Amino acid sequence: MSQTTLILLGAGSSSRFQMNIKKQWLYSGNRPLWLQVAQHFEDTGLFQQIIIVSSAEEIHHMKHFCEHFFVTGGATRQESLSNALQFVTSEYVMVSDIARCCVPDTMIARILEAKEKAACIVPVLPVNDTLYMDEAPIDREKVKVIQTPQLSHTATLKKALDTQNTFTDESSAIAALGEKVAFVEGSPLAHKLTRIEDLDKLPCIKPPSQRTLTGFGIDIHPFEEGKVMKLCGVTIDTDYGFKAHSDGDVAIHALIDALLGAAGMGDIGELYPDTEETYAGADSTKLLDDTVRRIRSFGLEIGNVDMTILAQAPRLLPYKEKMRQTIASLLAIPAHRVNIKATTAEKLGFVGRKEGVTVHAVVTLNYFNWKNPHNGTLS
Repeated sequence: MSQTTLILLGAGSSSRFQMNIKKQWLYSGNRPLWLQVAQHFEDTGLFQQIIIVSSAEEIHHMKHFCEHFFVTGGATRQESLSNALQFVTSEYVMVSDIARCCVPDTMIARILEAKEKAACIVPVLPVNDTLYMDEAPIDREKVKVIQTPQLSHTATLKKALDTQNTFTDESSAIAALGEKVAFVEGSPLAHKLTRIEDLDKLPCIKPPSQRTLTGFGIDIHPFEEGKVMKLCGVTIDTDYGFKAHSDGDVAIHALIDALLGAAGMGDIGELYPDTEETYAGADSTKLLDDTVRRIRSFGLEIGNVDMTILAQAPRLLPYKEKMRQTIASLLAIPAHRVNIKATTAEKLGFVGRKEGVTVHAVVTLNYFNWKNPHNGTLS
């Protein structure tokens, strides 16, 4: 059995990527980028265990994709790595960044084959351009471009990171400890995805699938006297509202469930439980804003929305157009991709007895088209 654990780091915020999406959630075909990277390393058969480090919010969703071991990251790369190292028992540990997404098998093999040469094995590239430091040129033959993945002796790396000093990679931490670092040939293919333009340098990333994802949501709330009624974020002129932990906007609740259903992200009760005081009297439009943020950050964009409101009372025809416009604004999609229907229950059941309202919602999602990012949702 291999004596090497792989740690994949992906807890960063992707701030330099300059899109409302985390780069690890770009889709390559039908797979988010982080999963493609993990499966590529897994397919080599060289690792005893694979540990994926990400944010708590992402891990909740990532666990639906695979059964690797997940660890919540920290505020810095070093803190994230230290969190993961607590669970490493193998003699060696290889650390890579998910953003280093096209690492070739031959490079991985070169690193592992050199494991006995030093406490840390580092892939490097030569510098081909003239270099200056301040106003003076420097000898480029003495300069190396450091890449990941890097292989370290686990006990040495743990000791090297047991400090208040901050290091940008494993090799610098181990070198500071006085241990030997050895270099092997890297690869231009192991380019790091940092900015949008880097996508053109990464041939292993395929265009996103054109698959459409569909979700259905339903919610029901009884009436309660003396409350303000909100439907689709619009105030309805009645002397009663909905009995609920939040503001009771039954239409937005159904819409949130439909969005989460299409994304495979659970339901409204998982994300915004009615057992938490935080959501007591919550404005449902704020919950919808947060749901949309999650969906977009996870590599998806909203296609269209169709909602049916079943209400014997109150009369909703005068509010339908404002509901459409409000939902479109909240989702940042054009109004023609939002449809609001209202109907009665023909005096049947609790709706027909004017005891409450039920809403059905259907939405479609698509994978964010990073190949053409300007063909966005507002079209």
